[in-house]
Amino acid sequence: MSLVDKAKDKAQQAMGAAKEKLGHTTGNEDLKDSGKADQTKGEVKETGHDLRDKAAGAVQDLKGKRPEDR
Repeated sequence: MSLVDKAKDKAQQAMGAAKEKLGHTTGNEDLKDSGKADQTKGEVKETGHDLRDKAAGAVQDLKGKRPEDR
């Protein structure tokens, strides 16, 4: 996973956690729910990027070259 993708995914999860906490603290259920949704989206994106990278690695293994071997 590129570092940029990883940073974006983690940032989305962190912002979601902050929104959820703020929503909980202020009693704002919409903000709390939005925060949970942002966290989940970030986690799903991160998982997707991880799977993409594993698949790319498997293809490189089949070809006999790994990206880090170039």
